[in-house]
Amino acid sequence: MQVVEEFPIDVEEHAHVAIPMADGTRLSARIWRPVGEDPVPAILEFLPYRKRDGTAKRDALTHPYMAGHGYACVRVDMRGCGDSEGLFDDEYSPQELADGVAVIEWLAAQAWCSGNVGMMGISWGGFNGLQIAALKPEPLKAVVSICSTTDRYADDIHYKGGVMLGENPGWAATVLGWFALPPDPEIVGDGWREMWMERLENTPFLAKTWVQHQVRDDYWKHGSVCEDYSAINAAVLSVGGWHDGYRNSIAHLVNNLDAPVKGLVGPWNHKYPHFAVPGPQIDFLGEMLQWWDRWLKGVENGVEDLPAYRAWLMDSVKPQVSYEARPGRWIAMRDLEHELHTESWHLTADGLSDAAGAAGQKVFPALGCGQATGEYFPFGFGPGELPGDQRGDDALSCCFDGDVTDEARDIVGAPVVRLRLRSDKPSAQVAVRLCDLRPDGTSALISHGVLNLRQRNGREALQDLPVGELVEGEVVLDQCAYRLPVGHRLRVAISTSYWPFMWPEAEMATLEIASGDLRLPVRALAAGDEWTFELPRSAKPLEEVRVRAGCESKRVIRDSATREIRLEIEGDDGAVRDLATGLTSATTVRERFSIKEDDPLSAEAEFRWVRTMARDDWEVRTEAMVRLRAVAGSFLVEAELDVMEGSDKVFERKWSENVPRL
Repeated sequence: MQVVEEFPIDVEEHAHVAIPMADGTRLSARIWRPVGEDPVPAILEFLPYRKRDGTAKRDALTHPYMAGHGYACVRVDMRGCGDSEGLFDDEYSPQELADGVAVIEWLAAQAWCSGNVGMMGISWGGFNGLQIAALKPEPLKAVVSICSTTDRYADDIHYKGGVMLGENPGWAATVLGWFALPPDPEIVGDGWREMWMERLENTPFLAKTWVQHQVRDDYWKHGSVCEDYSAINAAVLSVGGWHDGYRNSIAHLVNNLDAPVKGLVGPWNHKYPHFAVPGPQIDFLGEMLQWWDRWLKGVENGVEDLPAYRAWLMDSVKPQVSYEARPGRWIAMRDLEHELHTESWHLTADGLSDAAGAAGQKVFPALGCGQATGEYFPFGFGPGELPGDQRGDDALSCCFDGDVTDEARDIVGAPVVRLRLRSDKPSAQVAVRLCDLRPDGTSALISHGVLNLRQRNGREALQDLPVGELVEGEVVLDQCAYRLPVGHRLRVAISTSYWPFMWPEAEMATLEIASGDLRLPVRALAAGDEWTFELPRSAKPLEEVRVRAGCESKRVIRDSATREIRLEIEGDDGAVRDLATGLTSATTVRERFSIKEDDPLSAEAEFRWVRTMARDDWEVRTEAMVRLRAVAGSFLVEAELDVMEGSDKVFERKWSENVPRL
């Protein structure tokens, strides 16, 4: 990546600017501004992730660059997080979104701001950028939303296809430890301890909240912009990666927004595209700068004429759990709906066929299926986060294989599998994987999808399966862009569990697939790159010193005597000192998933995060744990938070609650 140290305009930085809210709460902002310029547009990134230490490393690569090209870049800590006053209550809460609107209006009113504001952000900041845009604050003209979602229930880290994800309690543990850290005394002064204790005393039990809401109720509808796409007037650049859990929103926004919108998907994980992996990385700062120039400054640079959807079409490669780069090519599409057509393949007793026929296959319980799925949220917290060779999971699934291909296919979009089936239990779930059977014998995951069969008629209510009777269900797989070469075969693999990716049902169901079909979205074969990007560049990296090296491990342990499968993941980022602030930060995580192959109620997930921050002889430490278990009629949700200052424990709390299982 090219490092740019000199910009067209000099930049000044303000480490702590207090932005007042209507109730008197002050939010802390870090602002980079161009020196000596007339009023300029402002670009807001609004996050809970601690601008002083949490996002400082990535902020250094991005915000000074934008400021040096004529924008005021504003990084604000949300209420109750980092150096901001007040109390955090929940993700994307009404209070958070109201604060975001107030910040935008404050920015637009500053003498140094032209009155036009943009919002940018990845993940949380990508979510709330869209959500705040739907509230229509007048100064907000454009959004860059990276790795986000349009539907908080169907396509977030909590539930998917109506099934609770194994990472649902994991995300609760992340939030619990992350937001328990104090404000920086060097920034907020003598009141830092009082702020900190107030936060800790009011820590919400989010693990319980997110398990309670098991259907798509009003809790999840709030903040889901798919409820009314027409509410968004701001121009939206939607960005994502094929190796990220949030890969579907780009096509959803491109297909549904009336406002100006463009989509961009690379091979990346949950990172900004100028430093994400796998490569190739791109000059994403240049892409954003063009977007801001057009919609915040009115520069006629033609971004509205860009293809609606640019994506990295991945080649077939031998499956690995990590890649430095994925081979492929850039494709560019002006009209997603009209440039794609659908191939239909029937699920029959002989495999995938172009002729209809009965399937007559049974899907037997196999709680060990899912070990090769990879992480829902590839972020770099542990090793081997990507899907590996699928043959082990294939062996535990009911598979429908196609013939060897005599012509290549470019699969682009969301494959759909429709099933007519019977269940021997009133509740069941189904996981469907689309795989590439390669000539070398490996099975590579192209896309997957899951469905709670009690939500086959909608996400807002549960409807028991009539035991032994035929029902229909449609499983929409994740968006993808993948070339299936000549000499390969397609496989549709179906299982009734997918651990630890999703939480198993209380009883193990056997499904009988009567018939079904695969609807495969394909486009004309790309001859080569249909688009090119400049090489990545960034501002000068944060100056830091590594105090302690990190390490990572991931292992699967099978106990043949107890039939237990344990997945153990450990990640240690080591310790790093920021030379500008003097803060030393360190993070470790330990995840444990376990299940007995014949007992779905043995499923257990436990997550532990330890975070420290220190300066000179001052040190604080948070230890957060969330554990989820289940019995037939309920989930047992447990959490612990222990907080140390030096050698003294200054706070501790334990939560434990049985949540009825719907």
